[in-house]
Amino acid sequence: MSACAQKKPNVVFILVDDLGWNDVGYMGSTFHETPNVDQLSKEGLVFTQAYAASSVCSPTRAALMTGKHPVRLGITDWIPGANPPGRKLKTPTIPNQLALEETTLAEVFKENGYKTFFAGKWHLGSKGYYPEDQGFDLNLGGFEMGQPPDGYFSPYNNPKLSDGPDGEYLTDRLTEESIRFITENKTEPFLLCLNFYTVHTPIQANPEHVERFNSKLARTTYPQEQVRPEHDASTNLFQNDPDYASMVYSMDENVGRLVDKLKELSLYDNTIIVFTSDNGGLSTLPARYRKAPTSVLPLRAGKGWLYEGGIRIPLIIKNRDTRNGSTTEAPIVSQDLFPTLIGLAGLTYKPAEALDGTDFTGYFEQGTLPEKNEIFWSYPHYHGSGWTPGAAIRVDNYKLIEFYETGEIELYNLSEDEGEMHNLANSEPEVARTLRKRLHELRQEAGAAPVSENTDYVPDEPLQP
Repeated sequence: MSACAQKKPNVVFILVDDLGWNDVGYMGSTFHETPNVDQLSKEGLVFTQAYAASSVCSPTRAALMTGKHPVRLGITDWIPGANPPGRKLKTPTIPNQLALEETTLAEVFKENGYKTFFAGKWHLGSKGYYPEDQGFDLNLGGFEMGQPPDGYFSPYNNPKLSDGPDGEYLTDRLTEESIRFITENKTEPFLLCLNFYTVHTPIQANPEHVERFNSKLARTTYPQEQVRPEHDASTNLFQNDPDYASMVYSMDENVGRLVDKLKELSLYDNTIIVFTSDNGGLSTLPARYRKAPTSVLPLRAGKGWLYEGGIRIPLIIKNRDTRNGSTTEAPIVSQDLFPTLIGLAGLTYKPAEALDGTDFTGYFEQGTLPEKNEIFWSYPHYHGSGWTPGAAIRVDNYKLIEFYETGEIELYNLSEDEGEMHNLANSEPEVARTLRKRLHELRQEAGAAPVSENTDYVPDEPLQP
Protein backbone atom coordinates (compact mmCIF):
# COMPACT_ATOMS: atom_id res chain seq x y z
CA MET A 1 0.00 0.00 0.00
CA SER A 2 1.37 3.43 -0.92
CA ALA A 3 2.02 6.12 1.68
CA CYS A 4 -0.70 8.14 -0.02
CA ALA A 5 -3.21 5.35 0.48
CA GLN A 6 -2.23 4.94 4.13
CA LYS A 7 -2.81 8.57 5.04
CA LYS A 8 -6.29 10.05 5.44
CA PRO A 9 -7.14 11.91 2.25
CA ASN A 10 -7.85 15.61 2.21
CA VAL A 11 -11.15 16.76 0.73
CA VAL A 12 -11.66 19.94 -1.28
CA PHE A 13 -15.30 20.61 -2.11
CA ILE A 14 -15.82 23.39 -4.65
CA LEU A 15 -19.43 24.56 -5.01
CA VAL A 16 -20.16 27.20 -7.64
CA ASP A 17 -23.41 29.11 -7.21
CA ASP A 18 -25.88 28.89 -10.13
CA LEU A 19 -23.34 27.34 -12.51
CA GLY A 20 -25.22 25.77 -15.41
CA TRP A 21 -24.78 22.22 -16.69
CA ASN A 22 -22.87 23.37 -19.76
CA ASP A 23 -21.43 26.66 -18.50
CA VAL A 24 -18.03 24.92 -18.57
CA GLY A 25 -15.89 23.92 -21.52
CA TYR A 26 -15.73 20.19 -20.84
CA MET A 27 -19.54 20.07 -21.01
CA GLY A 28 -19.67 21.89 -24.33
CA SER A 29 -19.49 25.64 -23.77
CA THR A 30 -17.68 27.48 -26.55
CA PHE A 31 -18.24 31.06 -25.35
CA HIS A 32 -17.18 30.49 -21.74
CA GLU A 33 -13.61 29.36 -21.13
CA THR A 34 -12.67 27.04 -18.27
CA PRO A 35 -9.26 25.48 -19.00
CA ASN A 36 -8.51 24.57 -15.38
CA VAL A 37 -11.85 22.90 -14.73
CA ASP A 38 -11.52 21.13 -18.08
CA GLN A 39 -8.15 19.77 -16.99
CA LEU A 40 -9.67 18.60 -13.71
CA SER A 41 -12.32 16.73 -15.71
CA LYS A 42 -9.50 14.76 -17.37
CA GLU A 43 -8.14 13.70 -13.99
CA GLY A 44 -11.36 12.61 -12.31
CA LEU A 45 -14.75 11.09 -12.97
CA VAL A 46 -17.28 13.22 -14.86
CA PHE A 47 -20.96 12.66 -14.15
CA THR A 48 -22.85 13.85 -17.22
CA GLN A 49 -26.25 13.28 -15.61
CA ALA A 50 -25.65 14.78 -12.18
CA TYR A 51 -28.54 16.51 -10.47
CA ALA A 52 -29.00 19.14 -7.81
CA ALA A 53 -31.37 18.21 -4.99
CA SER A 54 -33.39 21.30 -5.88
CA SER A 55 -33.65 23.92 -8.58
CA VAL A 56 -32.71 26.61 -6.01
CA CYS A 57 -29.82 26.97 -3.61
CA SER A 58 -30.65 26.44 0.09
CA PRO A 59 -32.37 23.05 -0.32
CA THR A 60 -29.43 21.70 -2.28
CA ARG A 61 -26.91 23.05 0.22
CA ALA A 62 -28.85 21.43 3.05
CA ALA A 63 -28.85 18.11 1.19
CA LEU A 64 -25.11 18.32 0.57
CA MET A 65 -24.45 19.01 4.24
CA THR A 66 -26.65 16.18 5.59
CA GLY A 67 -27.19 13.48 2.96
CA LYS A 68 -30.93 14.00 3.37
CA HIS A 69 -33.62 15.03 0.91
CA PRO A 70 -34.65 18.70 1.23
CA VAL A 71 -38.25 17.61 1.85
CA ARG A 72 -37.19 15.60 4.90
CA LEU A 73 -35.37 18.65 6.23
CA GLY A 74 -38.31 20.95 5.48
CA ILE A 75 -36.03 23.28 3.50
CA THR A 76 -37.76 23.25 0.12
CA ASP A 77 -37.11 26.86 -0.91
CA TRP A 78 -34.25 29.32 -0.70
CA ILE A 79 -34.02 30.80 2.79
CA PRO A 80 -36.13 32.67 3.86
CA GLY A 81 -38.18 31.91 0.76
CA ALA A 82 -41.14 33.78 -0.61
CA ASN A 83 -44.89 33.33 -0.42
CA PRO A 84 -46.13 36.15 -2.64
CA PRO A 85 -49.69 37.39 -2.10
CA GLY A 86 -52.29 37.14 -4.81
CA ARG A 87 -51.19 33.73 -6.05
CA LYS A 88 -53.49 30.80 -6.59
CA LEU A 89 -51.80 28.57 -4.02
CA LYS A 90 -50.53 28.97 -0.48
CA THR A 91 -47.12 27.39 -0.30
CA PRO A 92 -45.42 25.73 2.69
CA THR A 93 -43.58 27.73 5.32
CA ILE A 94 -39.96 26.63 5.65
CA PRO A 95 -37.49 26.80 8.55
CA ASN A 96 -34.99 29.61 8.13
CA GLN A 97 -32.02 27.46 9.08
CA LEU A 98 -30.54 24.00 8.97
CA ALA A 99 -31.37 22.47 12.35
CA LEU A 100 -28.41 22.06 14.70
CA GLU A 101 -29.64 18.55 15.47
CA GLU A 102 -28.71 17.45 11.96
CA THR A 103 -25.31 15.83 11.54
CA THR A 104 -23.34 17.72 8.91
CA LEU A 105 -20.54 16.62 6.63
CA ALA A 106 -18.18 18.91 8.54
CA GLU A 107 -19.14 17.32 11.87
CA VAL A 108 -18.42 13.83 10.56
CA PHE A 109 -15.00 14.83 9.25
CA LYS A 110 -14.17 16.81 12.38
CA GLU A 111 -15.02 13.81 14.58
CA ASN A 112 -12.59 11.80 12.47
CA GLY A 113 -9.67 14.13 13.15
CA TYR A 114 -10.00 16.59 10.26
CA LYS A 115 -9.51 20.34 10.33
CA THR A 116 -12.60 21.86 8.72
CA PHE A 117 -12.78 25.14 6.81
CA PHE A 118 -15.59 26.99 5.09
CA ALA A 119 -15.26 29.92 2.70
CA GLY A 120 -18.01 31.70 0.77
CA LYS A 121 -21.76 31.30 0.53
CA TRP A 122 -23.61 29.49 3.34
CA HIS A 123 -27.31 30.50 3.10
CA LEU A 124 -28.41 27.91 5.68
CA GLY A 125 -29.22 30.13 8.62
CA SER A 126 -28.32 33.29 10.50
CA LYS A 127 -26.38 33.85 13.73
CA GLY A 128 -26.30 30.68 15.79
CA TYR A 129 -26.59 28.56 12.64
CA TYR A 130 -23.46 29.69 10.80
CA PRO A 131 -20.83 27.24 9.50
CA GLU A 132 -18.90 27.47 12.77
CA ASP A 133 -22.04 26.25 14.54
CA GLN A 134 -22.33 23.29 12.17
CA GLY A 135 -18.92 21.65 12.43
CA PHE A 136 -16.50 24.03 10.70
CA ASP A 137 -13.45 25.16 12.65
CA LEU A 138 -13.15 28.30 10.52
CA ASN A 139 -15.66 30.32 8.51
CA LEU A 140 -14.79 33.15 6.17
CA GLY A 141 -17.69 34.72 4.33
CA GLY A 142 -20.54 32.37 5.23
CA PHE A 143 -23.67 33.98 6.67
CA GLU A 144 -27.40 34.18 5.98
CA MET A 145 -27.44 36.01 2.67
CA GLY A 146 -27.56 34.17 -0.62
CA GLN A 147 -25.61 36.74 -2.58
CA PRO A 148 -22.88 39.26 -1.75
CA PRO A 149 -24.78 42.17 -0.18
CA ASP A 150 -22.68 44.90 -1.79
CA GLY A 151 -21.53 42.95 -4.80
CA TYR A 152 -18.24 41.32 -5.75
CA PHE A 153 -15.85 44.15 -4.91
CA SER A 154 -14.48 45.18 -1.53
CA PRO A 155 -15.81 46.65 0.72
CA TYR A 156 -18.11 43.61 0.98
CA ASN A 157 -20.45 44.48 3.88
CA ASN A 158 -20.10 40.85 4.99
CA PRO A 159 -19.99 40.31 8.78
CA LYS A 160 -17.97 37.11 8.36
CA LEU A 161 -15.36 38.51 5.96
CA SER A 162 -13.13 41.51 6.59
CA ASP A 163 -12.78 43.97 3.75
CA GLY A 164 -9.75 43.84 1.52
CA PRO A 165 -8.25 46.65 -0.52
CA ASP A 166 -10.85 48.68 -2.40
CA GLY A 167 -11.72 46.87 -5.61
CA GLU A 168 -10.56 43.43 -4.45
CA TYR A 169 -12.63 40.78 -6.25
CA LEU A 170 -14.55 38.42 -3.96
CA THR A 171 -13.79 35.27 -5.96
CA ASP A 172 -10.06 35.96 -5.68
CA ARG A 173 -10.31 36.68 -1.96
CA LEU A 174 -12.16 33.48 -1.07
CA THR A 175 -9.57 31.46 -2.94
CA GLU A 176 -6.72 33.31 -1.23
CA GLU A 177 -8.20 32.47 2.17
CA SER A 178 -8.58 28.83 1.11
CA ILE A 179 -4.96 28.67 -0.02
CA ARG A 180 -3.87 30.17 3.31
CA PHE A 181 -5.82 27.48 5.16
CA ILE A 182 -4.24 24.70 3.10
CA THR A 183 -0.75 26.08 3.64
CA GLU A 184 -1.24 26.37 7.39
CA ASN A 185 -2.76 22.88 7.72
CA LYS A 186 -0.75 20.89 5.18
CA THR A 187 0.49 18.36 7.74
CA GLU A 188 -2.94 17.20 8.91
CA PRO A 189 -6.03 16.02 7.02
CA PHE A 190 -8.53 18.71 6.16
CA LEU A 191 -11.97 19.28 4.70
CA LEU A 192 -12.12 22.53 2.75
CA CYS A 193 -15.47 23.75 1.41
CA LEU A 194 -14.99 26.61 -1.04
CA ASN A 195 -18.48 27.83 -1.87
CA PHE A 196 -18.07 30.58 -4.43
CA TYR A 197 -20.75 33.28 -4.45
CA THR A 198 -20.15 33.57 -8.16
CA VAL A 199 -21.95 33.25 -10.63
CA HIS A 200 -25.02 34.37 -8.68
CA THR A 201 -26.44 37.79 -9.36
CA PRO A 202 -25.49 40.60 -9.33
CA ILE A 203 -23.66 39.88 -12.57
CA GLN A 204 -20.52 41.98 -12.11
CA ALA A 205 -17.68 41.48 -14.52
CA ASN A 206 -14.16 40.75 -13.45
CA PRO A 207 -12.38 43.79 -14.97
CA GLU A 208 -9.24 41.77 -15.66
CA HIS A 209 -11.09 39.39 -18.00
CA VAL A 210 -14.20 41.06 -19.39
CA GLU A 211 -12.52 42.55 -22.48
CA ARG A 212 -11.51 39.03 -23.53
CA PHE A 213 -15.20 38.18 -23.88
CA ASN A 214 -16.30 41.55 -25.26
CA SER A 215 -13.88 40.89 -28.10
CA LYS A 216 -15.14 37.35 -28.49
CA LEU A 217 -18.73 38.58 -28.68
CA ALA A 218 -17.81 41.15 -31.31
CA ARG A 219 -16.43 38.36 -33.51
CA THR A 220 -19.58 36.23 -33.23
CA THR A 221 -22.84 36.51 -35.14
CA TYR A 222 -26.10 35.34 -33.55
CA PRO A 223 -29.59 34.90 -34.99
CA GLN A 224 -32.00 37.74 -34.32
CA GLU A 225 -34.19 35.47 -32.20
CA GLN A 226 -32.24 34.87 -29.00
CA VAL A 227 -35.00 33.73 -26.62
CA ARG A 228 -37.92 31.32 -26.73
CA PRO A 229 -41.12 31.19 -24.64
CA GLU A 230 -41.28 29.02 -21.53
CA HIS A 231 -44.78 29.09 -20.02
CA ASP A 232 -45.09 32.76 -18.92
CA ALA A 233 -41.35 33.32 -19.07
CA SER A 234 -38.63 33.17 -21.72
CA THR A 235 -35.42 31.18 -22.02
CA ASN A 236 -32.12 32.46 -23.33
CA LEU A 237 -30.88 30.44 -26.31
CA PHE A 238 -27.23 31.49 -26.34
CA GLN A 239 -24.30 31.98 -24.02
CA ASN A 240 -23.25 35.47 -25.01
CA ASP A 241 -22.97 37.63 -21.89
CA PRO A 242 -19.36 38.90 -21.56
CA ASP A 243 -19.80 39.97 -17.93
CA TYR A 244 -21.07 36.54 -16.92
CA ALA A 245 -18.35 34.84 -18.98
CA SER A 246 -15.69 36.87 -17.17
CA MET A 247 -17.11 35.67 -13.83
CA VAL A 248 -16.94 32.06 -15.01
CA TYR A 249 -13.38 32.61 -16.24
CA SER A 250 -12.38 34.16 -12.90
CA MET A 251 -13.85 31.17 -11.06
CA ASP A 252 -11.88 28.83 -13.29
CA GLU A 253 -8.68 30.80 -12.80
CA ASN A 254 -9.09 30.43 -9.05
CA VAL A 255 -9.78 26.70 -9.29
CA GLY A 256 -6.43 26.54 -11.08
CA ARG A 257 -4.73 28.50 -8.29
CA LEU A 258 -6.11 26.10 -5.69
CA VAL A 259 -5.03 22.99 -7.61
CA ASP A 260 -1.58 24.47 -8.21
CA LYS A 261 -1.13 25.03 -4.49
CA LEU A 262 -2.13 21.44 -3.72
CA LYS A 263 0.46 20.24 -6.23
CA GLU A 264 3.12 22.61 -4.95
CA LEU A 265 2.64 21.23 -1.42
CA SER A 266 2.59 17.61 -2.70
CA LEU A 267 -1.00 17.21 -1.50
CA TYR A 268 -2.80 16.80 -4.80
CA ASP A 269 -2.48 13.03 -5.15
CA ASN A 270 -3.91 12.51 -1.67
CA THR A 271 -6.79 14.97 -2.09
CA ILE A 272 -10.35 14.19 -3.14
CA ILE A 273 -11.72 17.10 -5.16
CA VAL A 274 -15.39 17.72 -5.90
CA PHE A 275 -16.45 20.38 -8.38
CA THR A 276 -20.17 21.04 -8.79
CA SER A 277 -23.08 23.50 -8.63
CA ASP A 278 -26.14 23.98 -6.43
CA ASN A 279 -28.74 24.26 -9.21
CA GLY A 280 -29.11 24.89 -12.91
CA GLY A 281 -27.96 28.03 -14.67
CA LEU A 282 -30.04 31.21 -14.68
CA SER A 283 -31.34 30.97 -18.24
CA THR A 284 -35.09 31.59 -17.79
CA LEU A 285 -36.85 34.72 -16.55
CA PRO A 286 -40.29 36.32 -16.98
CA ALA A 287 -40.47 38.43 -20.10
CA ARG A 288 -40.71 41.65 -18.06
CA TYR A 289 -37.14 41.14 -16.84
CA ARG A 290 -33.94 41.52 -18.77
CA LYS A 291 -32.53 38.57 -20.68
CA ALA A 292 -31.01 35.89 -18.48
CA PRO A 293 -27.19 35.78 -18.30
CA THR A 294 -26.62 32.24 -19.60
CA SER A 295 -28.14 29.37 -21.57
CA VAL A 296 -28.18 25.66 -20.82
CA LEU A 297 -29.48 24.41 -24.16
CA PRO A 298 -30.19 21.71 -25.19
CA LEU A 299 -31.74 21.37 -21.73
CA ARG A 300 -35.08 23.05 -21.10
CA ALA A 301 -35.54 26.13 -18.85
CA GLY A 302 -33.10 26.88 -16.02
CA LYS A 303 -32.72 27.81 -12.37
CA GLY A 304 -36.01 27.61 -10.46
CA TRP A 305 -37.58 25.08 -12.85
CA LEU A 306 -37.82 21.31 -12.55
CA TYR A 307 -37.12 20.82 -16.22
CA GLU A 308 -33.60 19.45 -16.78
CA GLY A 309 -32.12 22.92 -17.18
CA GLY A 310 -33.01 23.81 -13.61
CA ILE A 311 -31.64 20.69 -11.92
CA ARG A 312 -28.95 19.13 -14.14
CA ILE A 313 -25.52 20.35 -13.04
CA PRO A 314 -21.82 19.80 -13.71
CA LEU A 315 -20.08 17.34 -11.40
CA ILE A 316 -16.48 16.14 -11.29
CA ILE A 317 -15.11 13.92 -8.53
CA LYS A 318 -11.36 13.36 -8.52
CA ASN A 319 -10.56 10.57 -6.13
CA ARG A 320 -7.01 10.24 -4.84
CA ASP A 321 -4.64 8.16 -6.97
CA THR A 322 -6.96 8.39 -9.99
CA ARG A 323 -6.50 10.33 -13.21
CA ASN A 324 -8.72 8.40 -15.54
CA GLY A 325 -10.73 11.18 -17.15
CA SER A 326 -13.68 8.84 -17.51
CA THR A 327 -17.37 9.72 -17.73
CA THR A 328 -20.57 8.10 -16.61
CA GLU A 329 -24.23 8.69 -17.37
CA ALA A 330 -25.25 7.25 -14.01
CA PRO A 331 -27.75 9.61 -12.36
CA ILE A 332 -26.44 11.03 -9.09
CA VAL A 333 -27.97 13.72 -6.87
CA SER A 334 -26.59 16.15 -4.29
CA GLN A 335 -27.46 14.11 -1.19
CA ASP A 336 -25.44 11.20 -2.61
CA LEU A 337 -22.21 13.14 -2.09
CA PHE A 338 -22.49 12.99 1.71
CA PRO A 339 -22.13 9.18 2.05
CA THR A 340 -19.84 9.00 -0.98
CA LEU A 341 -17.26 11.40 0.42
CA ILE A 342 -17.37 9.70 3.80
CA GLY A 343 -16.85 6.37 2.05
CA LEU A 344 -14.04 7.57 -0.20
CA ALA A 345 -12.25 9.01 2.82
CA GLY A 346 -12.65 5.71 4.67
CA LEU A 347 -14.20 7.38 7.71
CA THR A 348 -16.13 5.79 10.54
CA TYR A 349 -19.71 7.03 10.66
CA LYS A 350 -22.92 5.37 11.74
CA PRO A 351 -25.89 7.66 11.08
CA ALA A 352 -28.58 7.73 13.74
CA GLU A 353 -31.18 7.31 11.02
CA ALA A 354 -31.19 6.25 7.40
CA LEU A 355 -29.81 8.69 4.86
CA ASP A 356 -31.54 9.55 1.61
CA GLY A 357 -28.22 9.74 -0.19
CA THR A 358 -26.77 6.72 -1.99
CA ASP A 359 -23.11 5.77 -1.52
CA PHE A 360 -21.18 5.68 -4.83
CA THR A 361 -17.90 4.59 -3.24
CA GLY A 362 -18.15 1.15 -4.84
CA TYR A 363 -18.14 2.71 -8.29
CA PHE A 364 -14.77 4.33 -7.63
CA GLU A 365 -13.27 1.24 -6.02
CA GLN A 366 -14.78 -1.68 -7.98
CA GLY A 367 -16.63 0.00 -10.87
CA THR A 368 -19.95 -1.17 -9.43
CA LEU A 369 -22.87 1.24 -9.62
CA PRO A 370 -25.41 1.27 -6.79
CA GLU A 371 -28.95 0.20 -7.52
CA LYS A 372 -30.46 3.65 -7.97
CA ASN A 373 -33.24 4.12 -10.48
CA GLU A 374 -35.36 6.93 -9.03
CA ILE A 375 -34.84 10.54 -7.96
CA PHE A 376 -37.55 12.98 -7.00
CA TRP A 377 -37.71 16.73 -6.55
CA SER A 378 -40.25 18.86 -4.73
CA TYR A 379 -40.43 22.58 -5.31
CA PRO A 380 -43.87 23.57 -4.00
CA HIS A 381 -43.12 27.30 -4.21
CA TYR A 382 -43.28 30.20 -6.63
CA HIS A 383 -39.97 31.44 -8.00
CA GLY A 384 -38.84 34.63 -9.68
CA SER A 385 -37.85 32.66 -12.78
CA GLY A 386 -41.53 32.08 -13.55
CA TRP A 387 -41.85 28.61 -12.02
CA THR A 388 -45.11 27.75 -10.25
CA PRO A 389 -45.40 25.08 -7.50
CA GLY A 390 -44.83 21.48 -8.52
CA ALA A 391 -42.74 18.35 -8.21
CA ALA A 392 -40.92 15.89 -10.46
CA ILE A 393 -39.61 12.34 -10.52
CA ARG A 394 -37.14 10.46 -12.68
CA VAL A 395 -37.34 6.67 -12.84
CA ASP A 396 -34.80 5.11 -15.19
CA ASN A 397 -35.07 7.29 -18.31
CA TYR A 398 -38.62 8.52 -17.74
CA LYS A 399 -39.23 11.90 -16.12
CA LEU A 400 -42.60 13.19 -14.93
CA ILE A 401 -43.39 16.75 -13.82
CA GLU A 402 -46.57 17.70 -11.96
CA PHE A 403 -47.80 21.31 -11.85
CA TYR A 404 -49.97 22.03 -8.81
CA GLU A 405 -51.83 25.10 -10.05
CA THR A 406 -53.35 23.28 -13.00
CA GLY A 407 -52.98 19.63 -11.97
CA GLU A 408 -51.33 19.00 -15.34
CA ILE A 409 -48.55 16.45 -15.76
CA GLU A 410 -45.83 16.15 -18.36
CA LEU A 411 -43.91 12.96 -19.18
CA TYR A 412 -40.64 12.72 -21.06
CA ASN A 413 -38.25 9.96 -22.11
CA LEU A 414 -34.86 11.54 -21.45
CA SER A 415 -32.96 8.92 -23.43
CA GLU A 416 -34.76 10.08 -26.58
CA ASP A 417 -35.73 13.63 -25.63
CA GLU A 418 -33.13 15.28 -23.42
CA GLY A 419 -34.63 18.69 -24.15
CA GLU A 420 -38.09 17.64 -22.88
CA MET A 421 -39.92 18.80 -25.97
CA HIS A 422 -42.31 15.86 -26.50
CA ASN A 423 -44.86 15.31 -23.74
CA LEU A 424 -45.78 11.60 -23.59
CA ALA A 425 -48.42 11.89 -20.85
CA ASN A 426 -51.29 11.15 -23.26
CA SER A 427 -49.52 8.57 -25.42
CA GLU A 428 -48.10 6.59 -22.48
CA PRO A 429 -50.79 7.03 -19.81
CA GLU A 430 -49.86 3.95 -17.79
CA VAL A 431 -46.27 5.13 -17.35
CA ALA A 432 -47.57 8.55 -16.37
CA ARG A 433 -49.96 7.10 -13.78
CA THR A 434 -47.28 4.87 -12.28
CA LEU A 435 -44.74 7.69 -11.96
CA ARG A 436 -47.27 10.13 -10.54
CA LYS A 437 -48.32 7.59 -7.92
CA ARG A 438 -44.72 6.93 -7.01
CA LEU A 439 -43.98 10.66 -6.77
CA HIS A 440 -46.86 11.09 -4.32
CA GLU A 441 -45.62 8.14 -2.27
CA LEU A 442 -42.08 9.51 -2.04
CA ARG A 443 -43.25 12.96 -1.01
CA GLN A 444 -45.47 11.46 1.67
CA GLU A 445 -42.70 9.19 2.97
CA ALA A 446 -40.40 12.19 3.29
CA GLY A 447 -43.03 14.22 5.14
CA ALA A 448 -43.74 16.82 2.47
CA ALA A 449 -45.75 19.83 3.65
CA PRO A 450 -49.02 20.36 1.76
CA VAL A 451 -49.86 23.08 -0.73
CA SER A 452 -53.34 24.58 -0.32
CA GLU A 453 -55.73 26.82 -2.20
CA ASN A 454 -55.40 30.52 -1.46
CA THR A 455 -58.84 31.70 -0.37
CA ASP A 456 -57.81 35.31 -1.03
CA TYR A 457 -56.88 34.61 -4.62
CA VAL A 458 -58.46 37.02 -7.11
CA PRO A 459 -57.72 35.87 -10.67
CA ASP A 460 -58.15 39.25 -12.33
CA GLU A 461 -55.90 41.16 -9.97
CA PRO A 462 -52.30 41.75 -11.05
CA LEU A 463 -49.76 39.53 -9.29
CA GLN A 464 -47.34 41.02 -6.80
CA PRO A 465 -43.66 40.40 -7.50
